[in-house]
Amino acid sequence: MPYELYYWPGIQGRGEFVRLALEDAGADYVDVARHEGGMSAMMRMMENTTHPSFAPPFLKDGDLVIGQTAAILLYLGARLGLAPKDPTGGLWTQQIQLTIADLVAEAHDTHHPIAVSLYYEDQKNEALRRAEDFRKERIPKFLGWFETVLARNPAGDAHLVGATVTYADLSLFQVVEGLSYAFPQAMKRALGRFPRVAALHKAVAVRPRIRAYLNSERRIPFNQEGIFRHYPELDG
Repeated sequence: MPYELYYWPGIQGRGEFVRLALEDAGADYVDVARHEGGMSAMMRMMENTTHPSFAPPFLKDGDLVIGQTAAILLYLGARLGLAPKDPTGGLWTQQIQLTIADLVAEAHDTHHPIAVSLYYEDQKNEALRRAEDFRKERIPKFLGWFETVLARNPAGDAHLVGATVTYADLSLFQVVEGLSYAFPQAMKRALGRFPRVAALHKAVAVRPRIRAYLNSERRIPFNQEGIFRHYPELDG
């Protein structure tokens, strides 16, 4: 049976990290909410499942339902060959993924620093201040850490963990893609300082299945509804 991915149909969001793993592995999956009746099916799953997810994304594999992006990737990594088999390597991959989740949350908060329930225009002044700090302090701090992880990988600096691609590599690719959309000027400067991160991003982009996915209709374009949004005034 194919995996069933449940996520909002009009945005990349946190579900995109799961999509990239499934696509790179060539896994059989259904992006449920993008099909007719899928939104209703997703709502029913959230309302009736014994272990409901706080919010999408969540993944259904047979009778098992897993929520939270990092937990889904932990589950898929072991099954799709996208994580080391040894416990130490698996845990390290998950630690990196959780750090990526922290960065994603901070990126979201640049345009919604006060409340998710408010429009961007209702918190624009606060967003300008938050984005400035994010560009100058947080992007370099996070990317610098990933650069260090790559440099210290005993198997070489082509991957974050081990000698082959993991879901953490795919997720870092997506973060660079998203931040480059949201903050093109800031990211152009930042990637010049962190060549290993830039090289990993380029390497993932040309992986055959990823390249095919990026060029397909399955890849939802970035837009002003997702986590990564481009407001020119926030790029600085």
